[in-house]
Amino acid sequence: MASTTTAGTGASAPMSHRQIMEALSGLLLGMFVAILSSTVVSNALPTIIHDLDGDQTAYTWVVTATLLSMTASTPLWGKLADLTSKKMLVQIALIVYVLGSAVAGLSDNTSMLIGARVVQGVGVGGLTALAQVIMAAMISPRERGRYSGYLGAVFALGTIGGPLVGGVIVDTSWLGWRWCFYVGVPFAVIALIVLQKTLKLPVVKRKVKVDWAGATLITAAVSLLLLWVSFAGDRYDWISWQTWTMTGGAVALGLLFVLVESMASEPIVPLHLFRNRTVSLATFASLMVGVAMFGSTIFLSQYFQLSRGESPTMAGVMTMPMILGLFLASTVSGQIITRTGRWKVFLVTGGVLLTAGFGMMGTLRHDTGYWVLAAYMFTAGLGLGLTMQNLVLSVQNQVAPHELGAASSVVAFFRSLGGAVGVSALGAVLANKVTDYTEDGFAAKHIELPSGGSGDGIPDLNKLPAPIRGVIEDAYGHGIGDVFLYAAPFALLALLGMLFIKEVPLRTHHGHHRAGGTGEPDWSGEKAAPAPAPAPEAAPEAAATRGGKRAAEAGLPAGHPDA
Repeated sequence: MASTTTAGTGASAPMSHRQIMEALSGLLLGMFVAILSSTVVSNALPTIIHDLDGDQTAYTWVVTATLLSMTASTPLWGKLADLTSKKMLVQIALIVYVLGSAVAGLSDNTSMLIGARVVQGVGVGGLTALAQVIMAAMISPRERGRYSGYLGAVFALGTIGGPLVGGVIVDTSWLGWRWCFYVGVPFAVIALIVLQKTLKLPVVKRKVKVDWAGATLITAAVSLLLLWVSFAGDRYDWISWQTWTMTGGAVALGLLFVLVESMASEPIVPLHLFRNRTVSLATFASLMVGVAMFGSTIFLSQYFQLSRGESPTMAGVMTMPMILGLFLASTVSGQIITRTGRWKVFLVTGGVLLTAGFGMMGTLRHDTGYWVLAAYMFTAGLGLGLTMQNLVLSVQNQVAPHELGAASSVVAFFRSLGGAVGVSALGAVLANKVTDYTEDGFAAKHIELPSGGSGDGIPDLNKLPAPIRGVIEDAYGHGIGDVFLYAAPFALLALLGMLFIKEVPLRTHHGHHRAGGTGEPDWSGEKAAPAPAPAPEAAPEAAATRGGKRAAEAGLPAGHPDA
């Protein structure tokens, strides 16, 4: 059952559904802001990059920059959530997002836009990580499926509404694409006000010690890897001294990160969590899902606009089958999980559907029938809806209450890391494929290759002669189909990881309880010694002293139910 802490006693009283929804209202609005920030720009990006004289690499990095800063900041937000006020943190994340959005809207070149998207990503990373942490703190895993369904509905609403709003903004001459970055600001301000009034969580005061060294090392390692993937094959050969230097540097920084984390008193990624098989496998599956999901779906807007010649608004409308599948899968599975407590069947089914959906989308060409494509997108959407939230749920069900923030953020961290790698790597693949298919198309039609027409820039189809336009549309259709084909094996690897996750029945207490019983997971990663029987002559004062000592050792206030 969900519960709230009674002041002064440390006891817990159940929260009604209405109380929970009131507490979640601002949080869900904040999540809507986070989702809107990433989706509203998706259909506008071809126009934005064209107006700022950017190329395919800039297109990729506008997305990658946000994912990278989300990746780097997510564990920090999760660790801080275990150490200080979650309410204050989510409000700070909203403020950071607003500042990043303001700068992005003022950008006059792609470098400035990419920098602003980094700031946005820090705020969005906080919102996405803290939403899961706060839900876990209030709601038991068994009940959480129901409320995760509401989160899935908000995700679907933001994902549906974002591209449509972004498309309308771009297609409206008196607005312009800069309003894609301003449109989320009013929602963020409203979320700040609602959170202040409705979100009430107990604060466990502990000495805050942030692992800045770990955060710096993991950011540097990932950034170096993504820079290599983005520029290899373009500015230097895949097999070159630059490749060996950058990949070797990324590996060295990664190993140093592991060493630092093993010695840190408050590590940004607690390595001991990976002793738990479920945490390790769910993290691996999240990494692969991130590669497949972000690394392929982000290019759908390019497919509809550059391969099928649709407007930004229509590109948003045409992606709705995928969002509908995600919405149905996340909401329906959440309700069933709450009633039954069983979740692994949804994970495995989602992995199968995701792999099949991306495999089928790998056959895309510029003239693929829309309703065939809609069926493919719907299948992939079902897979995403069944996997994303349930991977987080499986991990939250396995860790100690005081590590919910770190564990939840680890899953989100690796999912966004996979997304950053996927967007960067598959974006580089797309750029190369479009160049190759364009050159082949011009050669087949005996057309002289025009300057800049080989896929280096984002073309404006309306300004191209019909023969050249046909070649460009075919090149983007075939190239983006290849991107989905390359994403399918990562979905398959995620499925294999999910198959080996051991299903543990969902706990029926929330993040601030620790119920006894044989069904509870071993949170410490080690076998706990049996508790000695209390001495019959123990005085109440002695028992209180022992309880206070246990609470202090756990970093909890005296009287806390976890003590």
